[in-house]
Amino acid sequence: MQCPKCLYSDTKVLDSRVVTEGYAIRRRRECGKCKFRFSTLEQMEILDLVVVKRNGQREPYTKDKLVIGLKLALEKRPITGDVFKKLIAAIEQAVGNAATNDEITSTAIGEIVMKELKKVDQVGYIRFASVYRQFKDVAEFKRELKKL
Repeated sequence: MQCPKCLYSDTKVLDSRVVTEGYAIRRRRECGKCKFRFSTLEQMEILDLVVVKRNGQREPYTKDKLVIGLKLALEKRPITGDVFKKLIAAIEQAVGNAATNDEITSTAIGEIVMKELKKVDQVGYIRFASVYRQFKDVAEFKRELKKL
């Protein structure tokens, strides 16, 4: 890790703490040259995962698409940044566990998102479900509401 102050490449870890309920690690570091102290945050990142779309098309997994979809579903909802980060981390962990041979279907990701979103915010869940499940009429929407 490079020092952000003097760009020296040798830093040592002074302290490590688990944060966001085990989904990340905060490390306190010190530069070996200028003694500047700073913190870093390490989070899990899903690499080399291919998403198989409904039409059979394959594309690499991107966290950005997940974040954009959840932000739309949770727009103007009382969700803190910390809760949002935990939600993303829980979804990504479940996606990583559900993948087989470095592949997962977009349908499986959608179901995981809905399961985790339902635990956090029911209005956000309904918003996401209405787009994801492509409700054709009000009756389908009402059936989903009754499930809640």
